[in-house]
Amino acid sequence: MPTLIDSFFYHSVIYLCEHNEQGAMGLIINRPTQIMLSELLAHLELKTINETSKKLPVLFGGPVQKGQGMVLHNSAGKWQASTALAEQLYLTTSIDILTDIGTQAGPEKSLVTLGYAGWGENQLEQEIAENSWLTVMADTEIIFNTPVDERWVAAAKLLGFDINLMANMPGHA
Repeated sequence: MPTLIDSFFYHSVIYLCEHNEQGAMGLIINRPTQIMLSELLAHLELKTINETSKKLPVLFGGPVQKGQGMVLHNSAGKWQASTALAEQLYLTTSIDILTDIGTQAGPEKSLVTLGYAGWGENQLEQEIAENSWLTVMADTEIIFNTPVDERWVAAAKLLGFDINLMANMPGHA
């Protein structure tokens, strides 16, 4: 919601990867860092021949374990530590996928993040009840094909309105 002024989550779009009785875990998908994917691959001493990696920023996935890399991608593969999240949507936390992304053997579409967003038991439910978050069904078009700076508006449009027209403070009667 526009009223959520918290420094980590202001105007954030989060893909919720897991939600159960212990809590929830997700990735912020619209916060680019200053690090380009090609720089990350070079830092990890991985070969980079994929020109696309020079144009893609690594995303700030959230404030928890900011050094943990995660890859959200659209195709199953032989990578270690991969989990199917939905049809055509996977999460991989092992470095072998980065090797393949750098050499064009990786998935067709992917986002690389550092860190994740996490909530304890019933915390996310409470925040939703307090109107801190709007929720929509995941849309791979927004996740993979919409420019990062347009994802917040595009996600809200799934609800049928322009989020920029909402006030950033609650009204009082």
